[in-house]
Order: sequence, then structure tokens, then C-alpha cells
Amino acid sequence: MTTTQQPIVAAQDGRATRPAAVPTGAPLAVRGVTVSYGEKPAVFSVDATFPAEAMSAIIGPNGAGKSTLLKAALGVIPRLSGEVYVFGQPVEKARERIAYVPQRASVDWDFPTTVMDVVQMGLYRKVGLLGRLSGQMAARARDCLDRVGMADFSHRQIGQLSGGQQQRVFLARALAQDADLYLLDEPFAGVDAATERAIIDVLKLLKAEGKAVVAVHHDLSTVSDYFDHVFLINVRRIAEGPVSDTFTTGNLQATYGGRLAATHLDELPVAGGV
Repeated sequence: MTTTQQPIVAAQDGRATRPAAVPTGAPLAVRGVTVSYGEKPAVFSVDATFPAEAMSAIIGPNGAGKSTLLKAALGVIPRLSGEVYVFGQPVEKARERIAYVPQRASVDWDFPTTVMDVVQMGLYRKVGLLGRLSGQMAARARDCLDRVGMADFSHRQIGQLSGGQQQRVFLARALAQDADLYLLDEPFAGVDAATERAIIDVLKLLKAEGKAVVAVHHDLSTVSDYFDHVFLINVRRIAEGPVSDTFTTGNLQATYGGRLAATHLDELPVAGGV
């Protein structure tokens, strides 16, 4: 796999270092990314590479920078430094290959719109904001709702749905974009067990279709069942790699410090049981 030469950036001690080269086939690669809220960095000089045809989890304690890293990669919030690449291209040139599902808490659910309207928003990239959706595109929107089990709610106001139903609708909107890279910010937060299973089934189908999925995730007990790749962060990069090698007690302790009780660690299905 070929790589792209990267600029020199400043390390924590001020010395010039060169971040890891970018694999041109990686669906998402961030290099030397720093984000700050005020004087305190929320993410500091982070390198990460998320593999193709895989489901990747970003995990870490509250305030570790998980959602910040995802938003900075998308350009939703500004980066102080660093670069982001999508399939080897600067993210600014590859946005059409990305679909994003935000945190449910960040959405104005009182906005007067229907379920079908929300899903069709995922198609405007193809026709433009003033373009008219063809019958084929409208059928695609209905199919995406069907894939998440929400076809019977197409004319319902979005604010009338439960939290789990709302999350399914936003996943359907992402499916409508027919992207190659799906970024999700805590997709299972506050949803019922049936919705969580429905969402994970859809995401696994996307992986089987050759797509890449990257999700901010908070439930450590399901990491081994749901994901292939894991990235651990606590402001800085702690570890990353296949779940089978990287989701270890040592890496979790380094990431969470004293925030994880020993009894909790003992109950987790960590790699190698250590």
C-alpha cells in the first residue's frame, strides 16, 4: 500500500516530529490533530488510522475527546493543527464519500418535519437543495426506512418518535447517502435494546458491503461483540488496533486510569483475558 508524505508537526515537548504516513487506502486517517476549547486541549496531537471493510470503535472516558475527534475529522469544529484524509484524499475533497450520524442530543427534535423529509435530506447531495427528487430517489428513501424498521412511520412528525426511533431515522438518512465511510457519534446512547440490535445489524451489513464504519462508543461490554478495530483515547492517543489484540486490561487502565473499578475490568471480555 502506498503512502503520502506528511508535514512536520510539533510534539508535546516542542520538538519537530513527523506523524505517521497516511495509507492511501485508509477510509479515515488523522495525523497530528489538535483541538482546543479555550486554553485546554480537548484532543492533542492525535494520529489514528481506521481500516477498510471494518467496524471501528472510538472509546475513552467522559471528556477524553472522542466526539471532538470525530467532529474535527469532519470539519464540524476547527482543528488547531493536523490533517485529515479520507481514502487518501484531504477530507475537504472527499466529503461526498462520508455519511454522519450525530449524537441524538445535539438535534432539534422540535423542528416541524416528517420522518420521510429527514431521510430525503440524505439525497440532496445528489440533486442539490433546490433540486427535485425523482421517483427512484423517493423509493430509495422508503427502502432505507424499511432497512431500519421505520417504513410505517414515514409520515410521522420526527418529534413524536421515541429516542430509539429517532436514532433509526437518522441512520436511514445516512444510508440514503450511499457513502463509503459512515461516522456515528454514540449511536447506541439512550436507545432500547431492540433498537441497538437493529442498528448493529444494519452496520454489520454495511461492513459486509465493503463500507467502513467508525463509531464513538461508550459501552465497553459490547466492544468485542460489535467491533473489529478499536481506538483508545484520553486527550492523546493511547492505543489502536484490532480488538483481538488491543482491547486489553493494560490499555483500558492506561485510558481510564482509576475510573474503572477492578471488578468492572474483571467482567469485560478483554483480549487474552489480561
